[in-house]
Amino acid sequence: MLQPAYRPPTWLRNGHLQSLLSSSRLRQRRGAGLLQQLGADNHELLLDGGNGVRLQGWYSQLPGRTPQALVVLLHGWEGSAQSGYMRMTSARLLEAGFAVVRLNFRDHGDTLHLNPGLFHSARLDEVVNATADIARRYPHLPLSAAGFSLGGNFALRLARAAPQAGIALQRVAAVCPVLDPARTMDQLERGSALYARYFHRKWTGSLRRKRALFPELMAACDEQVLGQDLRSLTAWLATRYAGFERVEDYFDAYSIAGTRMAGLQVPVSVLMAADDPVIPLHSFRDWALPAHSQLLVSPWGGHCGFIENLHGDGWAERWVCERLQQKPD
Repeated sequence: MLQPAYRPPTWLRNGHLQSLLSSSRLRQRRGAGLLQQLGADNHELLLDGGNGVRLQGWYSQLPGRTPQALVVLLHGWEGSAQSGYMRMTSARLLEAGFAVVRLNFRDHGDTLHLNPGLFHSARLDEVVNATADIARRYPHLPLSAAGFSLGGNFALRLARAAPQAGIALQRVAAVCPVLDPARTMDQLERGSALYARYFHRKWTGSLRRKRALFPELMAACDEQVLGQDLRSLTAWLATRYAGFERVEDYFDAYSIAGTRMAGLQVPVSVLMAADDPVIPLHSFRDWALPAHSQLLVSPWGGHCGFIENLHGDGWAERWVCERLQQKPD
């Protein structure tokens, strides 16, 4: 493990404060403002996820500039392409000469109407297929990817799947990725109730909106189901909709812990905070990465925070940009 050169002011050296600020309105406004100041051209993409699945992406580039490469950005669970960290990272990448596609997972952002089936974290194939679609649309641009939290988990699994899928992925950067979902669930249950309540509220809100759009398909998703705690609701999703016999099988399906990433061909860089209240640091201790990849652990940063100042600027956005600017070995 390496230690990055992130040193926030003393008042920002609290993991809970960093985590709360990471998804705050301050960051939302800051990200939107940065993209507006740059005058970025943005347009919607409806991408082929395979088997009739459609995923939404937002393509951005700076007018009057020819981008040198393209980055696919992946958000966290119940985030979206419009999340503050997604917009702020996009702004840094655009300034550095990249084009960017901010991809919405199924049922995230304003996309619940696009597909009848529910999102779950084992749906890697549709993200791989959507990335392949992006590569076909922009064949002249070298392609990399980055993700945050659950998006970091997807980005690392995308890196593992890319060679077999015929995607020439150059590099991947992941910030506070979910490594071992079972341990993350344990952490949410044992840690501050604030985070479990936050994810439960966001997720059940999405499920209610999905039920309104597809009442026949979502008939079993009644208020009694939605009133369950986070683990029980996850088990309901895994066994009723995702095709798993047990919730433990579901967690294992998208785990990247242990030696699962040891055979990576695509170089990856991973940034983690020791004070992350959502992703337990101990799950990284025996993590096997190939020699061309690296794990950096900061003493501070919280969950996808790494905030530097009162404006809400984040060190992680610059780190992603720097890592993806590196030339492949």
